[in-house]
Amino acid sequence: MNPLSAKKQDTLQVRANPAFFFKRQFQHLLLVLVLVPGAWVLAIPNLDGGAFLGISDRTWLILCLATAVVHQVIGWLVFRGQLCFAIFTRWFGEKDLTVWGIIFLPFLAARPLALIGLAVADGGSLGWPRWLGMGLGLLLLMPTLYTGWSIRKYFGLDRALGADHFRERYRHMGLVTQGIFAWSDNAMYMFAFFGLWAIALMANSRAALAIALFQHAYIWVHMFCTEEPDIQVLYQK
Repeated sequence: MNPLSAKKQDTLQVRANPAFFFKRQFQHLLLVLVLVPGAWVLAIPNLDGGAFLGISDRTWLILCLATAVVHQVIGWLVFRGQLCFAIFTRWFGEKDLTVWGIIFLPFLAARPLALIGLAVADGGSLGWPRWLGMGLGLLLLMPTLYTGWSIRKYFGLDRALGADHFRERYRHMGLVTQGIFAWSDNAMYMFAFFGLWAIALMANSRAALAIALFQHAYIWVHMFCTEEPDIQVLYQK
């Protein structure tokens, strides 16, 4: 087969109606307007002016909230832009998925890094014995690490980035049922975010624990408001 023809055939063939771009995003907005103030109310009373790397605990809290929201809003814009208008493919051609990875991965890394900053700045506020926080944190870290290993070995980074929004061949790959995915087909949302809880517990930080709760809840908002409708279009369910 001609290489150019093969590339064209691998370009995502599914297209959604432009109105689909905003499907469930009103619910997304409403849930953000509930979850962000809720996380703030839970976290802010525990902050006492601590700092890490010269940055105040309150600023770390704002960074944690802003990074998560911006990350997931960008995810909505890019995924729906692809499904409705193939916008990244039009702009970047065969480099579309690479460009998306360059945008996505720094935000993914920033979420735990900002939480570490908050956890250190607010360390000890939970008031638990150190051995208890460390022990529970290490227990929760285990499924997170296993999830990362399973993604690398069985799932692949491209699929984790949402490659089925960019390439036709990914729509025809079967469900992964090995590793952590034997326990849940939503393992990345179910187990990977336990790592945020682990950070909060090991630092004994009440504010970081509030943000871990927020981030774990908010990733399911992404699943309900963006991923689930997209799956219905991509896989015609």
